[in-house]
Amino acid sequence: MKFSIERAALLRALAHVQSVVERRNTIPILSNVMLKAEKGELSLSATDMDLEILETVPAEVSSGGATTAPAHTLYDIVRKLPDKGAVEFESNGEQTTLSVRAGRSNFKLGCLPTEDFPQMAGSSLPHAFELGASDLKTLIDRARFAISTEETRYYLNGIYLHAAKSGDVAVLRAVATDGHRLARVEMPLPDGAGKMPGIIVPRKTVAEIRKLIEESNGSIGVSLSDTKIRFAVDDVVLTSKLIDGTFPDYERVIPSGNDKVLEVDPRTFAQAVDRVATIATEKTRAVKLSIDRGQLTVSANSPESGSASEELEVNYSATPLEIGFNSRYLLDITQQIEGDGCRLLIADSASPTVIRDTSDASALYVLMPMRV
Repeated sequence: MKFSIERAALLRALAHVQSVVERRNTIPILSNVMLKAEKGELSLSATDMDLEILETVPAEVSSGGATTAPAHTLYDIVRKLPDKGAVEFESNGEQTTLSVRAGRSNFKLGCLPTEDFPQMAGSSLPHAFELGASDLKTLIDRARFAISTEETRYYLNGIYLHAAKSGDVAVLRAVATDGHRLARVEMPLPDGAGKMPGIIVPRKTVAEIRKLIEESNGSIGVSLSDTKIRFAVDDVVLTSKLIDGTFPDYERVIPSGNDKVLEVDPRTFAQAVDRVATIATEKTRAVKLSIDRGQLTVSANSPESGSASEELEVNYSATPLEIGFNSRYLLDITQQIEGDGCRLLIADSASPTVIRDTSDASALYVLMPMRV
């Protein structure tokens, strides 16, 4: 196998594929990227057995073939090469070593047999639709902060994606929760998604597709079955297993009778919470909201650090109320609100609070209070 490729194109592709490869692997072949050169293009693929990425880039192929090379090492080499110029690759007849040359730099890497490289079993993906890159970006960004990292509740370790009804309108809905907060985001249902099953996209897959769409402005092809999902982004195809579990009935967690309405500027509110939380204890990060007519006092107390409070003007006309929240969770939610108004719907100091963007009905957040 012998080919040459522009360094910039190779670096971009390697950045995508090496990201999937775990730093520590008990199976050596999973540390490698597969390189396959044929007919004027190079395809690079990597997998961790649950997630597979394949990217194709143009290359000058003198003789075709395939080999595997250490993914992170190869990425580091190409990253450190001079900006301009081509990188030449050549493997020996037995495909046991790969020579990498650029200018006066010359590297030799050990290879592993291509037949050991695992391929994700092919299966039909009957449901297919397209999403704009910006739409998918919004769904992910507004929901993923609430994904649970608790491995015992594995069915919460991802974003629940499903077709639903919002009033009479069919929507594609993304939901994530860790038991303390919940994010629900929706957009009009794309053509072809009407009969899709409810699926849980794993946290790592969410992170990888988010990186890929950062560089894309076009549409993203999504195809899925009960067990797998595939994203096609420009020249990259990302295929992932789905979480095999049942997402809880999140609708039961969203309260509908919260009658006390607090409206506040989200940026001013977030800044006040952030400042006051400097005093909060590291373990609980608790802040207290004392709400009265037209005024909100954000405060925190800590035996070690002292106390802090800040007053804000707000729209509130119900009975006075005190409620406590984890400041980190509160900030995670307020950072998702892009409009000029943030609405908190509160029942009492012990019940879940609903938080919404007053200018955008597509997102809804639920936050559990805490004792302060």
